[in-house]
Amino acid sequence: MGFWKSNGRKVYQVLIVDDDPLMRDMTERILFKTGISSRAVGDGSEAVDAFEQDSFLLILMDLQMPDMDGLEATRIIREKEQERGGHVPIIAVTGYAVEGDEHRCRNAGMDDFITKPIEFPRFLSVIKRHLH
Repeated sequence: MGFWKSNGRKVYQVLIVDDDPLMRDMTERILFKTGISSRAVGDGSEAVDAFEQDSFLLILMDLQMPDMDGLEATRIIREKEQERGGHVPIIAVTGYAVEGDEHRCRNAGMDDFITKPIEFPRFLSVIKRHLH
């Protein structure tokens, strides 16, 4: 559910990056019900590819994924932003938060941090704060 921009890139409000198909589906449904368009992918390398292909106003990034984790994907996205300009807020989403994770996320270039299980009022509040 995106729309075409004049340069041919699809524009979505949120990119959901999570290796759990159930979590991706649930997040997409919640965002859709609140009027937020999204695209979902299953790992960090797919997130980098999606970032290069389409435009997003926000990225929800799981930390622990196969192939490429969320920290590495965030570093690569930030490098690409340095080349082309702009800044897309990236929110870390993790179910295995340990002491120091939030600090590691900020060092990788993430803008915010949410833990699972998700508390939906806080989740939507953080998303809307970064979208507006």
